[in-house]
Parts: sequence; structure tokens; C-alpha cells
Amino acid sequence: MSKLRAVAKSLPADEQGLSTEAVFETLSSRRRRFTLHYLSQVGESVTIRELSTQIAAWENGVELHAVTPKQRKRVYTALHQTHLPTMDRLDVIVYAKDRKTISITDQIQEFDLYLDIVPPDDLPWSQFYLLLSAVISVLVVIAVQGVTPFSSVGGFGYALLASGVFVVTSSLHYLRDRRTLIGSATTPPEVEPPREITE
Repeated sequence: MSKLRAVAKSLPADEQGLSTEAVFETLSSRRRRFTLHYLSQVGESVTIRELSTQIAAWENGVELHAVTPKQRKRVYTALHQTHLPTMDRLDVIVYAKDRKTISITDQIQEFDLYLDIVPPDDLPWSQFYLLLSAVISVLVVIAVQGVTPFSSVGGFGYALLASGVFVVTSSLHYLRDRRTLIGSATTPPEVEPPREITE
């Protein structure tokens, strides 16, 4: 029986999910976030060497073949001694120390609820929807006051406009969120492309 099944069977049905503390402890480290991203992307068991090489490439902004042994060893040591045992203890991954392999558990889906990556120059979606609602409300108030040309549209026209705007923006929001899910992109959202690509 796999470790994942053993853990699931040993817990009551209402306690089989990850706690909020476990999620935040996992996400508090960039290397643990990179680990989740890579394992989600690959979708199967990987060796610690493969994982450490990929994380070293992301951290140093280089292609896999350009990772030096020193860069890989630094990541390998931290993963082996700290990050992988922590994630294994939290039941986020299964870390087989004897074989030096790592595999992801079904708990990965619980992390999507906590990830909303907003670039520094972007407006968070909650503020965007608030601003959009305010603009539409102002237009309706102006129309009710009888200001032309806003008063010529009518209530149904404004209802249609508002629903259309919210359908379009929520669709864009959904598509953007799908791209920022763990493992959905080639590199984690917080990683810059390798130097040789940008130069």
C-alpha cells in the first residue's frame, strides 16, 4: 500500500484535507513552491537530482544544461535536508529517502485556492471588479438624472451592458487564473526567463 493511501485511510473523512497551516508552511518557501510546480508539471515520480537541477536552473535564470554542479548541490542539499522532509511530513508529497524519489499527492489541488499571483504593476482582481462596479453605477445614476446621451439608453440597455462587461471580464479573469495554477506554465510565474533568451 502506498504512503498516500495509508495516510488517507488513517484519517477521518473530515480531516483528510490539508490544514491552512500546512498550506502556508509549504508556500512560505520559494523552493517548496518550485517543487510543487515542477512535480505538477511532470505528473510522475522524479529523482531529487532532476528536481534540484530544475530548481537551480530557475533560481539562476539559466537553461538546464548550464546549471553548474555547485548550483545543483546547493539546492540538492537544502531539498534533502529541509524542504522535502517538511513537505513529506505535511503530506504534500511522498519522499522516498532510500530511493531519493519524490512524487506529488492529490493534495496539490488545495493550493490553488491560496495562489493569486499579482505582478507589481497589476491591479488585483478584487479592486478591478470594485472599480468596474463603481463605473457602471455612476453611469446608471447619470442616466437616472436625465443627462443626455446617457438617459436615452434605458434600464434594459444598462442591464445588458453591465452583464456583458462582467461576462467578458470574468472570462478573462478565469483564463488568467488557469495560467497561474501550479504546474500549468513552463516556469513558475515568479521566475524570469533564462538570460540567454532575454539577451
